Amino acid sequence: MRYIVESKKSPATAVEDLRAAVAKHGFGVLHAYDLQETLAAKGYPLAHACHILEVCNPQQASKVLAEDMGMNIALPCRISVYEEDGKTKIATALPTKLLTALSDSPALATVAQDVETKMKAMMHDAA
Repeated sequence: MRYIVESKKSPATAVEDLRAAVAKHGFGVLHAYDLQETLAAKGYPLAHACHILEVCNPQQASKVLAEDMGMNIALPCRISVYEEDGKTKIATALPTKLLTALSDSPALATVAQDVETKMKAMMHDAA
């Protein structure tokens, strides 16, 4: 269900490179969260960096929603960059697993496979 790529980069550099890779593959970043900063501001310090980027390709999102409006619960896609065990990791929930768990539509499976291929490429580009 999860796809994880390790990087030798710092989390901050990996996030910058991920933003560039997202654009390169025709997606956009809708929102970005610094979870470490957010939790610390609420009195719950997090020991390690954790950034979450919500990414979307409008054409693909439109296909998903045209097929099944209820799939809005699976959008946008999220990619996280975080530290664990002294390593920087870039991770996502696989769109093919997520959408097929929610729907048996062959059309959605096709879109999910295309999105997943591009997301993996973005992650490897950023690593």
